[in-house]
Parts: sequence; C-alpha cells; structure tokens
Amino acid sequence: MTDSERNPDNFCYRHPDRQSFIICQRCGRTVCSECQTQAAVGVHCPECVREARQSAPRVKPVAVTRIRSSMRSTSGVPVVTYSLIGINLALYLATWVSGGALYQALAYWPPLTASEPWRMITSAFMHSPSSILHILFNMFSLFIFGPIIENLVGRGRFIALYLLAALGGSVGVLLLSPGSVVVGASGAIFGLLGAFFVIQRRLGGNSMQLLVVVGLNLVLGFIVPGVAWQAHLGGLIVGAGVAAIYTATRRRQQRTVQAVAVAGVAVALVVMTIVAVAV
Repeated sequence: MTDSERNPDNFCYRHPDRQSFIICQRCGRTVCSECQTQAAVGVHCPECVREARQSAPRVKPVAVTRIRSSMRSTSGVPVVTYSLIGINLALYLATWVSGGALYQALAYWPPLTASEPWRMITSAFMHSPSSILHILFNMFSLFIFGPIIENLVGRGRFIALYLLAALGGSVGVLLLSPGSVVVGASGAIFGLLGAFFVIQRRLGGNSMQLLVVVGLNLVLGFIVPGVAWQAHLGGLIVGAGVAAIYTATRRRQQRTVQAVAVAGVAVALVVMTIVAVAV
C-alpha cells in the first residue's frame, strides 16, 4: 500500500474503512459515496448539510404568506363548494320531477326583473333539462376551481364572490341581451375563473393556460348557439374585480375597507339593474 493510500485523510471521516478522495466543499473533510450530498458546486458532508438546514430561514414565500394569512385562508374540506354543487344537482333533479315548473319559476328573463328580481340569482342554480352536459360541465369546473379559491380567500369571501359573480352574469344579460331566457352557473363559474386569474397573478404564477381556457370559452359563447356569452362576460368582470379588492385589502386593518368595497360592487350592480329596467 502506498503512502497516499495509507493516509487517514484519504478515508471517509465517518467510515474509516472506506477509502475516498472526495472532500466536502464546506469543511474539507473526506466523505465516501454514502455520506455525500450533491450541492450546487461539489458535495457536502452530513454535518454541513444539517447545519445549513438549521440556519436556513423558515418562512414561506412573501406573496403566498401575505395573501394566505391576511385572507385567513380556510383549510380542510371545501364545504361551500360542495354545498353549491349539491344545491345545483338537487335543483336539476327537482326540475325533472316538477315537469319543468321549477325551471319556469326560477329561470331569468329580463322583462321580469322589476317584479321578480330574485331570478337574477336563482337562475344561477338552475340548468337546462334538455342537456345534461350543461350542468356536468359547470359542476366539473366548480369542482376544480372552487376548492382552490375557497381555501385561499375563506368561506365567507368565497360565498360573496360566487353570488356577486352570478349577479354580474345576470346584469350582463340584462344589458346586452334583454330578450333572452337564461339559466346556469356559467356566470358564477366565469367569476371564479376571473378571480383565480387575479389571485394567481398576485402569487406570481403562470396564467397563460388559464387565459387560453377563458378565451376559448368566451369565443365559443359567440359561436355556439344558445350559450349566454353575456353572462360569461358579466361574471368574469365581477369575479376579477372582487378578487382584485381581496388582494388589495389583505391586511387585517383593512377589513372594513374590504367589506365596504365589496358592498360597493353589490350596490353598483343593483344600480345598473335599476337603471336598465327604468330605461
């Protein structure tokens, strides 16, 4: 055995029987293949890896931490989302049982706005009995995006976002297609898409795929007959606006400002409805 091979520095400091010529880039000790942790440059020994982990700051990314903590995100089962899905499915079955009477009672037809304004909201929980794809597509979208947004903003804010987007969809129909009869959660769903886009942008995520999805759906609304693109557009604008309020008033001391701003959106939609009906 040569002098180089007998040198104790050529053996792993944790396993003296294992010869090695690799040293830790931080402390210079010899480490065998089992004790090596690959670093950006060279390798580190177990002690140096442990010290680095202990000294590393244990904080979440700033954007995620601020938005989650200030919005008081909800963890666990997305109760509101599942409840909305259940209500929609139950009313769809009830529509069949009632022979269409429930559809006639809750669908939104703009000429009835002044006498039966509740239809602007109830229509968002109804779906066309002539096509099961209508409710399946909407509920699938709600199932995908609902839990994410509900967890981010909290249950109360999520309910407000969903209902305001639904109302925004009806206002869109009232202003742009006052002779149409509409049902469906599409306006509210597009509101969730708009909200998700705004929040994701605030978190620094890539929103290109979401933009493509929203764009394609809006285009299909213009091409496919019977699709109320007006509701999609109205819900999208309101959902994005409400989410912008949420992200701009994240701090605890801004709760009152946030509540007033969201209430302002509701008041604006009501005023637009009153003006449109009066004209």
